[in-house]
Amino acid sequence: MPKQSASTETLTAKLPRLITPLPGPHALRVIEEDRRHISPSYTRSYPLVARRGLGALVEDVDGNTFLDFNAGIAVVATGHCHPEVVAAIQRQAAELIHMSCTDFYYEGMVELARKLESIAPGSEPKKVYFGNSGTEAIEAAIKLARYHTRREKIIAFYGAFHGRTLGSLSLTASKAVQRTGFGTLLSGVFHVPYANPYRCPYGHPPQECCRDCAAFIERELFKKIVDPQEVAAIIVEPIQGEGGYVPAPAEFLRDLQRICRQHGILLITDEVQSGMGRTGKWWAADHAGIEPDILCVAKGIASGLPLSATIAKSSVMDWKPGAHASTFGANPVSVAAALATLRLVQDQYMENARRMGQYLFGRFSRWREKFPIVGDVRGKGLMIGIEMVTDQRTREPAPKLRDAVENLAFSKGLLVLGAGANTIRLAPPLLISEEQADFAVDTLEACLREAQSLV
Repeated sequence: MPKQSASTETLTAKLPRLITPLPGPHALRVIEEDRRHISPSYTRSYPLVARRGLGALVEDVDGNTFLDFNAGIAVVATGHCHPEVVAAIQRQAAELIHMSCTDFYYEGMVELARKLESIAPGSEPKKVYFGNSGTEAIEAAIKLARYHTRREKIIAFYGAFHGRTLGSLSLTASKAVQRTGFGTLLSGVFHVPYANPYRCPYGHPPQECCRDCAAFIERELFKKIVDPQEVAAIIVEPIQGEGGYVPAPAEFLRDLQRICRQHGILLITDEVQSGMGRTGKWWAADHAGIEPDILCVAKGIASGLPLSATIAKSSVMDWKPGAHASTFGANPVSVAAALATLRLVQDQYMENARRMGQYLFGRFSRWREKFPIVGDVRGKGLMIGIEMVTDQRTREPAPKLRDAVENLAFSKGLLVLGAGANTIRLAPPLLISEEQADFAVDTLEACLREAQSLV
């Protein structure tokens, strides 16, 4: 058997190892070239120049290895380069890379659609539209909702992130910079408050937060601004992602479903970030027991290859041939990766996400007592948000402290990212071990102690 390279040996370890100052010399060279040639619209939180990955570890171009608690922004659900996913990709790439499902048929696409139907909430038959990304899944949902209902209006929530193409951007209300400079967006979109128990828009205690947020739609919006008979859909993230990793209370989601059923409005759940077993169930909305009319999924569905799915009740997906399509959607190689991913998530990693999430929350249980700059720790499974504040009593957001923790973690070999204005998001691959979870918690505690000294 050939001897492993130093890099491979490093990546088969469980924990990170830093061997150069950060960024290293090769990383500095790439970053300088990037500045010359790459769109400045990308946001880069710290100077990681990735070269390869395996499991929950990532190696940079200088040979430093990091523990990845981003999973490529909740994408590599089964970890980087899982051998079963890689094998599925290699087999398919050697047989057929592309024909276009817009005009032809793939057996794998049907198999994947059948599998997605089997794990989608509710017993009603489903049909699936395939695209390439989360924003494409949302665009398809917008068009389908309008087509099916023959209505135009859509209700979304403050704090929502649904994508950056013009239709999905019209629903996004996370950061002004994401909308600034792009002119008039999609008409007929109304934003309403999202039930955030830590920062209730109505000042209620956490256990009562959902009450007025759902009632606002009926009490204010439907009576003063838009007739519910003109509303095609309500779209909601069961856990807001970019908005700060905020789980919606189950009662809030059930109230939204009731409102939709009462007025013939379609309920769309955006599970682009929260789906595919990340919360310990297939879908974050499963924790509330609701059945959306349309469900959007991407990110973790194919362990890193571009693929998205818009899953709708068969009675809803009634558009005609040519109404919507995608050249690359359901690309055979991406489909093969997705089928391998689904098997792994179902057989191993969804349960590990539940168990490791429970383990991490156990370790976080005293953080508010230990760290005055931690305002809230929330989430489900391996979708966890840590909100930073300058004062726990006033809950004043602390974006600079959040950024400091993010960069300190990088300097210690842990990759985390921000969400919202002042929240650290933890979204590791679903295969992490207790040893890796302990390293992440210990590292973050060290970072919090250092950041706290800045206050």
